[in-house]
Amino acid sequence: MKELRKTHWEAVYRNTAAEELGWYQAHPTMSLHLIESTGVQKTASVIDVGGGDSTLVDHLLDQGFMHVTVLDISASALERAKARLGDRADLVTWIEADITDFRSCKTYDVWHDRATFHFLTEAEDREKYCETMNRAVSAQGHVIIATFAYEAPPTCSGLPVVRYSPEFLTLAMGNNVVFIESLEEIHVTPEGTKQPFIYCRFTKGKTLR
Repeated sequence: MKELRKTHWEAVYRNTAAEELGWYQAHPTMSLHLIESTGVQKTASVIDVGGGDSTLVDHLLDQGFMHVTVLDISASALERAKARLGDRADLVTWIEADITDFRSCKTYDVWHDRATFHFLTEAEDREKYCETMNRAVSAQGHVIIATFAYEAPPTCSGLPVVRYSPEFLTLAMGNNVVFIESLEEIHVTPEGTKQPFIYCRFTKGKTLR
């Protein structure tokens, strides 16, 4: 399964321009808003899981974040992001890995994932993802996950996805994180297709709410 995932995503990023990808956002407004909502400092360690060649890393650097990591299964995606950033790519940690078997040597204050978790259609892969997340996120860290909502299409980029409500996603994340809030977004693809997303923010450890 992991080999098939990598083959699929390498082909996608080799053959499709960034602006033509269904999930492309020139300005990831919702992600940036939720990262700001965590209240972390610019010295916080942030990882964008399945970030590919998303522009989120550009905006985080623009805002002064000093410790940004981008993880993706596709080497082609990461190389495209590095090329876009030019010299600023040296300010970022780049990791080529499948999130279901990633073993981090450090912890992160913010774990961000837009449109990766919903591609994990097997329960075993979702469990491995959550195990990785729980090890990698710091004791008082934050988790931001965005997935297709129930009303969204059942597939994306030619692959089936699991669609979520905030309640269902909270259940999937397990007992090691605490739900804080959820937001909805209608993402319009470059082709004009509307894709309803949900964004959920969680914390580890105790919450003030």
